[in-house]
Amino acid sequence: MEYITKNTWETEKLGENLAVKLRGGEIIALIGNLGSGKTVFTKGIAKALGINKRITSPTFVFWRSYKVSHRSRIKYLCHIDLYRLPKPRGILALGIDEYWQRADTICVIEWAEKIKNYLSKKNLFLVKFDLINSNVRKIIINKRY
Repeated sequence: MEYITKNTWETEKLGENLAVKLRGGEIIALIGNLGSGKTVFTKGIAKALGINKRITSPTFVFWRSYKVSHRSRIKYLCHIDLYRLPKPRGILALGIDEYWQRADTICVIEWAEKIKNYLSKKNLFLVKFDLINSNVRKIIINKRY
């Protein structure tokens, strides 16, 4: 599906709309340039999962885990940012792959194109962000099985 968002509120809302469809075990692979809306979209996912903490890109620490407050099956949101990952194999050294596709966890990965060969196609959502201008984004969401 292809969407056009005209402000950060719409981008965040699109993330919320996707989150209500999630059942656990999904990987949300975000692809797009700096400033294209990946973190804002992730904020929407977190909001829909009842996470009230401030969501920022974990650029320097690579990942953060948040406890989900109001869904029974989904217990955690794992937010990963690979912008500073020097080599794709480095992801395995971090141990993040242990969270992928856990039935009680949703993983959101910014800059997922860096590890595309390591991601399972099962329960994978590819979300591509194209910045049209400073406010308008084209966002394409594809579900892969």
